[in-house]
Amino acid sequence: MKKLPSVKAFGAIIAFVLVTVLLVKGADGNKNLKTSSTIENEYSFTCNANSSTISSEVNKTNEEVSFVSSDKEAEEEIPTRVEVYDGMTKEELASKLNRNLKSTLSGYGTIFAEYSLKYEVDPYVALAIVLHETGCASGKCSTLVSKCNNIGGMRGNRSCGSSGYGSFKSLNAGIDAFFKNLSDNYYKKGLNTIEKIGKKYAESKTWASRIHYYVQKIKAS
Repeated sequence: MKKLPSVKAFGAIIAFVLVTVLLVKGADGNKNLKTSSTIENEYSFTCNANSSTISSEVNKTNEEVSFVSSDKEAEEEIPTRVEVYDGMTKEELASKLNRNLKSTLSGYGTIFAEYSLKYEVDPYVALAIVLHETGCASGKCSTLVSKCNNIGGMRGNRSCGSSGYGSFKSLNAGIDAFFKNLSDNYYKKGLNTIEKIGKKYAESKTWASRIHYYVQKIKAS
C-alpha cells in the first residue's frame, strides 16, 4: 500500500500553488498598469497634437485677418483724385493759372481757382478777361489793379479816383467781386460764351477775339 503525503507536505503543495497564482495575477496587473500608462500617453499626445493644430489654424487665421486689414488700410491711405476742371484737380488748375498771372496778381492762382469753382465760372475765360482788361498779360498790371484792386475793369459805386471804375479794399475782395459779377450778371443769365459775354461786357468788336486768344494761351501753358 502506497504511503500518502504527510499533512505537512500537502500544505507545502497548496502554498506553492497559491504563490504561483498570486504571481500570475501580479504580472497581469502590471501588464494592465502598463497598458493604462500607454493609453494615457497616447491620449496626452493626441491632445497636444490637436492643441497644436488648433493653435496653428488660429495663428493662420489671425495672419490672414491681419493681411486683409493691412490691405484695407493701404487702400484707404491712397488719396482719391478729384478732378474739378478740364481733367485737372484744383491744385493742378491753380498751378496752370499761376503760370499766366504776373506782376500784382502773381501767385493768386489758388484764389482764382477757388472762386471760379465757387461761382461756377469758366476759369480760363475769367482769367483771359483779366489779362485783357488790366494789361497784366504784358507783365505789369495797370494802376487800376495795383492801386484800386479792380482786376476786371468793373464799374462801381466806390470810384477809383475820378475814373469811374470801382475800387475795392483788398485784392482778394476785388477778385471775389469780379467772379461774383460774372456769375450773377452773365453766367446765370445765360451769357456763358465769350461772344455772349462780350456783347454786354465791352463795346469793342474785337473784344471776343482777344479773349479767345488769351484762352488758348492759357490752355497751352
